[in-house]
Amino acid sequence: MGLSASMYSATSGLKVHGEDMTVIGNNISNVSTIGYKASRMYFEDALSQQVTTASGVGQVGRGVSVGTVMGDFSQGSLETTTEATDLAIGGSGFFVVSPAGQDINYYTRAGNFRFDEDGFLVDPHGYRLQGWPIVQSNSSVAAEGATTVADTTGVQIQGVPTDIKLENFQSPPQATSRVDMIVNVDSASEDKSASDTSPFTALFEEYNANNEFPLTEDNYAYQTTIKVYDENGSSHNLTVYMDPVSNSDVEAVAGGERYWEYIVAVPPSEDNREFWTSNDKMRGVLMAGTLKFNAAGELEDISAFTINDATTLAPNDRNTWVPAEFSQNGYPICTANFLGAVNGSVTPLGATSENTKSIAFNFGLRNRGEGWSPEGFDSLQELHNILTAPSLIAELSDFNGFDSKEPSALSTTNYATGSTTIFQSQDGYTAGFLQNISVDRDGVITGRYSNGQVLELFAVTLATFNNNYALYREGGNLFSETRSSGPPITGLANTGGKGSIASNSLEQSNVDLATEFVKMITTEKGFQANSKTITTVDQMLTTLIQLKR
Repeated sequence: MGLSASMYSATSGLKVHGEDMTVIGNNISNVSTIGYKASRMYFEDALSQQVTTASGVGQVGRGVSVGTVMGDFSQGSLETTTEATDLAIGGSGFFVVSPAGQDINYYTRAGNFRFDEDGFLVDPHGYRLQGWPIVQSNSSVAAEGATTVADTTGVQIQGVPTDIKLENFQSPPQATSRVDMIVNVDSASEDKSASDTSPFTALFEEYNANNEFPLTEDNYAYQTTIKVYDENGSSHNLTVYMDPVSNSDVEAVAGGERYWEYIVAVPPSEDNREFWTSNDKMRGVLMAGTLKFNAAGELEDISAFTINDATTLAPNDRNTWVPAEFSQNGYPICTANFLGAVNGSVTPLGATSENTKSIAFNFGLRNRGEGWSPEGFDSLQELHNILTAPSLIAELSDFNGFDSKEPSALSTTNYATGSTTIFQSQDGYTAGFLQNISVDRDGVITGRYSNGQVLELFAVTLATFNNNYALYREGGNLFSETRSSGPPITGLANTGGKGSIASNSLEQSNVDLATEFVKMITTEKGFQANSKTITTVDQMLTTLIQLKR
């Protein structure tokens, strides 16, 4: 074995300490690298040689070697930026990027992404960030249902991860499908369309589309207007006219209850339902009916009449106006055909044409039953004739109302204060253009449009591995999978043990300079000690050679 073996053992020490200094230097050089994960070298002793001893066989070590170099995947600190596409992962996981046109994925913690000239969200190498397209569903309050492809953190994703590409720069228009209108009508209001013979349709009778103004202020006690939209994105003024019903015969039966007549109308020139002619008196009226309030001024019941079939009777005939159908949410619906679509002019019983654009109307009361009360009125004509027969006026105790009523927390009222609109909204909108994007903590990329719409576009894909330490460093802040790392386990942020995503943030290097400098000192001392071994062995060899002069 001899003295030369000692020199070789020291040489191995010099070699591994030099390699360790390389690792330390690389960590320090990447102290400002976005998303960098530090490395640490671990030593192991080399194979020991057996030697004969007085007590038998012994072992003498032959030096040191590099055992492994492992990464440190602890969380780095987050730096706030001004770019919404700067993303950082808080917790476990990697972003997935893919070179254009190649079926290969890389994994990174560096989230400095930008949109390129083609709309792809890319890293500094031009590799495209991967994510799932999100199923667009009607998020309005009038939505009657949605198709779920995959329900995870509140978004519906579809397919497999693909290149995130921003190409939906325009939000298409949506026709109004629901109007919420909550008002207070003054209980002391004067009945301006009073009628001794037909008090419940007096306002309806005053309406005349052939006049410059179908109704004037002399015909109603209160009116409120809201803009609604057709399927092409054009806006239209929808007005609700209201007038109290005052009649001694009605009041004698009502027992403190109050009734108001209402009309829902649009400008006659914009009402393009197919059955109208140019001089039809009721053109523009979408729905008519009554509101019933109890003595305390709370909304108790509603009647609503629309045209569901204009093939047998003229649309001006009150017998053509029949009880409205209900939306799935229990609100009476009417039909507006602003664009003159074929087969889109009536609300057919039991089914809806593809071209029918119905509007559900919410005054603050919904129907939880199957339809209208069985004792109710079959047409607006019966409401018109209510004073002509004792049996009809007796039906006021049952009223032509909902089968099963459910009031909302906010509802139309009839208090002794000024008439005013408390709340109104509708779910339609015109076309809009993309103004900016944002990314939430679930990795959902959302576009905000000029029409006020917020559309969820993509969900960022995160990947985790059973063995992060076996990932192969490709350079450029990229890792690739190996057989030892196992395949990637992909999913959305905040699911399956994956971290959350912080927008307008970048994860910094997790290199700790204090730790690296301490390791540098110990590595330097180890290198010096091994070099001292070599110089000492050299002196011993010199002494040995000098034995013979």
